[in-house]
Amino acid sequence: MNDIDLNADLGESFGVWRMGDDAGVMPWITSANIACGFHAGDAAIMRTTVTLCMEYGVAIGAHTALPDLAGFGRRELRMTPNDTYAQTLYQLGALNAFAAAAGTHVHHLKPHGALYNMAARERALADAIATAVRDFNPTVILVGLAGGALVAAGRAAGLAVQSEGFCDRRYTADGSLTPRSEPGAVLDDADAAAAQAVAIATGGTLVADDGSSIRVQADTLCIHGDRPNAATFAEHVHHALGRAGVRIVAQARPA
Repeated sequence: MNDIDLNADLGESFGVWRMGDDAGVMPWITSANIACGFHAGDAAIMRTTVTLCMEYGVAIGAHTALPDLAGFGRRELRMTPNDTYAQTLYQLGALNAFAAAAGTHVHHLKPHGALYNMAARERALADAIATAVRDFNPTVILVGLAGGALVAAGRAAGLAVQSEGFCDRRYTADGSLTPRSEPGAVLDDADAAAAQAVAIATGGTLVADDGSSIRVQADTLCIHGDRPNAATFAEHVHHALGRAGVRIVAQARPA
């Protein structure tokens, strides 16, 4: 039986404004990436989301981002490695305060949006993120795009890493994510997303946007929590993986 972690980006509400359905998604995932206030989320939302994770037995992750609330962290802002290190450490510390108060810990870190894609390409930024995670706590797992620079940087820093695949995003032939500015970059059909999830989890392959077959070796699969039907989407993918004989389980954090 194949094992896969199923994660979702959550905690992305802010103040009275609500994004997604975190409580509805929680029963169907094993890991949550919680916004830490830079692209979304705030102190109250972080605390609430940590509590939900505890209730459902979901691993708690820091979803760190560029300082871009207005752009939801999806605009590429040029950052020095030093600033990237400091901002990663800052966001990790913020989420860890809520995790510690709840009697638990931060399990993993996954960058968000533009920072995620930049770190997949740019080794200097990837090294800054990996170093911040190591300096914070070397048992925290670092999550990055399968085949990208962040996974390599994490390994070089001595961290446990997870290579990530996406259920609901198209890929280009080189294994990068199709830019959101292009038509069809996001899979809105739950059957198509479930089929892609199963293909990655069972065979390590998927069909790219040009029709070619590419390899995507993933330890964890992402479902985006900011889609309107996130809960039903997550349930659909969860059941499809189960029918394919895939066991959905979070990766154990190193001792």
